[in-house]
Amino acid sequence: MKIRKDDSVIIIAGKDSGKKGKVRRVLPREGRVVVEGLNMVKRHSRARRAVRQAGIIELEAPIHISNVMLMCGKCGKPTRVGVGFLADGKRARICNSCREVID
Repeated sequence: MKIRKDDSVIIIAGKDSGKKGKVRRVLPREGRVVVEGLNMVKRHSRARRAVRQAGIIELEAPIHISNVMLMCGKCGKPTRVGVGFLADGKRARICNSCREVID
């Protein structure tokens, strides 16, 4: 997966389209990411002894990876991610707009 935890992304499809956020969690098996403060859903929860209070809880739901785009730190644009090799032979993620290394 080309998007990692703590990356800055923009939502390109769905109810939160156009909003920016930070990736909180990546779920590679499902092909989804959890973005901080976006794709909020309400869950009804039961009280569990003294640990959790009963009620309606709002939390972030995972969003499919195809519905988010990485924001380049250098050019500030949403971009596709390419893979390139550095001088020492290591792989690195590259912004396809400005050709700068993202990592």
